[in-house]
Amino acid sequence: MNKAVVVFSGGQDSTTCLVKALKEFDEVHAITFDYGQRHRLEIEVAESLAKDLGVKAHKVMDVTLLNELAISSLTRDDIPVSHELQENGLPNSFVPGRNILFLTLAGIYAYQIGANTVITGVCETDFSGYPDCRDEFVKSMNDALVKGMDKTLHIQTPLMWLNKAETWALADQIGALELVRKHTLTCYNGIIGDGCGDCPSCDLRKAGLDDYLNNQTTVMAELTRKQSGQDI
Repeated sequence: MNKAVVVFSGGQDSTTCLVKALKEFDEVHAITFDYGQRHRLEIEVAESLAKDLGVKAHKVMDVTLLNELAISSLTRDDIPVSHELQENGLPNSFVPGRNILFLTLAGIYAYQIGANTVITGVCETDFSGYPDCRDEFVKSMNDALVKGMDKTLHIQTPLMWLNKAETWALADQIGALELVRKHTLTCYNGIIGDGCGDCPSCDLRKAGLDDYLNNQTTVMAELTRKQSGQDI
């Protein structure tokens, strides 16, 4: 049986990946991480979406130790999310080590259930500058997990080379545009759907959606080109 584990936050990107995976794999498991994040409503959103989509199993894992170690606007309520970059060139919403931990635990979970694929919605093309969303990082993690567990494992990143407009196009292509638009949580201030309209995450989401809705034919054609050229 062809099984996959999807790292699932209940946001736009991971929900698009989850719906896509459900069409491509015999059995899909979702794993959501509770790290004491600022927008904790995302856990409830993820649980609701997983149930509605008929996911085989949805595991919510407590990793709140990350909250104690990683100082970020997403782990500290007294640090406002800023549009400005820090001295190190990263946004203050960057949670150091988050995807290292998430992919490691997802890989262990995949090992236990006999899945050879882990799917994550990270993206290098249209992202917030996080170093743990880059293709080079994911490939390194994949290599480490294979060597460390002596198991065949492939980390898929369906959105890696898509901009946000193309991610919306992909959601539309798989019949999930309205689901993603109305029922996912991407907003750093915890507002479902179109969000607060002010945080960096909402800015990126809205700009991509506007681009797609205003240029559907062009954006969809570019998505199809990338798919046929195996860019994703």
